[in-house]
Amino acid sequence: MKNVYNALVKHNLTSIKISSPIALSALQSSYPASSGSFKPDLIEPVIKPMLSFLNQTGSYLMVNAYPFFAYEANADQISLDYALFKPNSGVVDSGNGLKYYSLLDAQLDAVYAAMSAIQYDAVKMVVTETGWPSLGDSNEVGASQANAQSYNGNLVNRVLTGNGTPLRPNEPLDVFLFALFNENKKPGPTSERNYGLFYPSEQKVYDITFTTSSSGSNNQGVSKASNAGQTWCVANGKAGEEKLQKGIDYACGEGGADCRPIQEGATCFDPDTLEAHASYAFNSYYQKQQRGTGTCDFGGAAYVVTQAPSKSLPPRSSVKLIFSW
Repeated sequence: MKNVYNALVKHNLTSIKISSPIALSALQSSYPASSGSFKPDLIEPVIKPMLSFLNQTGSYLMVNAYPFFAYEANADQISLDYALFKPNSGVVDSGNGLKYYSLLDAQLDAVYAAMSAIQYDAVKMVVTETGWPSLGDSNEVGASQANAQSYNGNLVNRVLTGNGTPLRPNEPLDVFLFALFNENKKPGPTSERNYGLFYPSEQKVYDITFTTSSSGSNNQGVSKASNAGQTWCVANGKAGEEKLQKGIDYACGEGGADCRPIQEGATCFDPDTLEAHASYAFNSYYQKQQRGTGTCDFGGAAYVVTQAPSKSLPPRSSVKLIFSW
């Protein structure tokens, strides 16, 4: 990671962030979430050096989190509704009193707690993999098409209508959804070949909606999006100054966005930050393009939100659902 970073610095490409994913198996404890801790044998040789690097370079800890595995191993103790973001009575963390309505939120907060325990509170997190298998072996409890559809559909609704986790409510929740296609040649249990939304033939495994809904998932304790049905385009501050400026140049130039209000002395010049100006320019272009698919991307420098962003502050909740395989 350091070698790659040094090579990027050499070529003035520091807006590209370097990280490496960890699985939840790196945790010694994850329940309750407040007791989260890394395995002792990983802390000094791996975790601390990596978190120090991420902190110094402004990068993010990548976490692969699969509530399916926790549910499969503890189906007699974990509610399926709790694992699938469905309405449930919630689980109170005995350590900090916070109440959780989804297993994924609790897993992520266990990682935050583990980082805090070794004094790395400032490092951001990205969920680089999460998903649910649509088929499994007879001993893979919970692997089914209905459950996969519920998990991924409710995950979308959770991210689009919610804030961060109970422990970090102001941190945006960035999620990479695994996976686009079933990996029909992958070895291992049947579930390993059945995380995709599509078969290799390009036929859908099941239907999933990538918009918010008023029912289906449990949004207790989560602020609902206002202005139902409306969307806005905002800048992704993590993209780096180079991409943001390039996006502004396109939106305000060839893209035809109305950028007069963010000129010095105009009504939306303040706050005078690149991210705020980029959000205005990107959204102006996005709305002009009738909020068409692909018109809020700018090379990864923007994303769609369902809550109207503040004029003077970046959006509190971010939405970034990206397929990977």
